[in-house]
Amino acid sequence: MSPVLFYCYDAWCGWCYGFSPVIKRIADEYGEILDIEVLSGGMILAERPAHIGQIAKAVQQAYPVVESTTGIRFGKDFLWHVFHPEESDWFPDSEKPAIALCIFKEYYPRLQVQFAGELQYALNSEGRDLTDDEAYRHLLEKYSIQPEAFYSKLRSDEYKEKAHYEFALCRQLQVTGYPCVLLQETESRFHLLARGFTPYEMLKKRLDELLSSLDSTASE
Repeated sequence: MSPVLFYCYDAWCGWCYGFSPVIKRIADEYGEILDIEVLSGGMILAERPAHIGQIAKAVQQAYPVVESTTGIRFGKDFLWHVFHPEESDWFPDSEKPAIALCIFKEYYPRLQVQFAGELQYALNSEGRDLTDDEAYRHLLEKYSIQPEAFYSKLRSDEYKEKAHYEFALCRQLQVTGYPCVLLQETESRFHLLARGFTPYEMLKKRLDELLSSLDSTASE
């Protein structure tokens, strides 16, 4: 089989937002020679989603570190909810954006990394609540996706199952934090390339060395 690059992320993961420019650059550079698959990890899942007030303090402390480390910037509309949780109606949940990504991937399978980044920009820069169906409408217009078809799938059990399959696959791959990048060499052999934020130069070096090693092994 041809190697497959897996990017395990979560739409509500701030470090994944910071990693977005890195993985987009990798996808642009290697998209012609590697299949790239984005998997949603299901970082925030609960029978009853918790109010953002329960994580607001942690995000207040973490987001400046993400900004200084990655160069990304969080938008004022997102930060308003973080600093005014008592006025926010947000109940973060990873399920709906994961379902949305499953749908987007069927329309444009080669733009998976781009769509993941779009979802994170919608949340972290524009302050769109990804548990709200309307948070996705601007992307439907941008990519000429028929709204009725999209929203029918968004509410269907079929695509909910697809999202939960991705959550299970991330657990099977022993992904315990995000972002995470792995290269699948064979059906049962995976190589870990990044766990947590990793600069582009470092990720590229690891990927190039691994691909070179695999090429050498294949030619022997």
